[in-house]
Amino acid sequence: MKRISDINPLGVERASPSNPERAKLRQERLQHEKYLGFQQLIELCSLGEYGMAKQLASRHSRWGYEIVDGVVMDRVD
Repeated sequence: MKRISDINPLGVERASPSNPERAKLRQERLQHEKYLGFQQLIELCSLGEYGMAKQLASRHSRWGYEIVDGVVMDRVD
């Protein structure tokens, strides 16, 4: 463990990811967010909260889901 006085806050302690690595990390984060969103929409529909599920789906349109007759479906653009 280093002492605080030995740490350079502007130093190159951690390497920055390359552009392809950043794109991959971004894609993984978006996929995970989409999965969690799907789980939330399923939960709301199972509780009978179709209006709230529709609001959540429209608020997060990047997830790509819509609520049709109380069922979570992939949105077709």
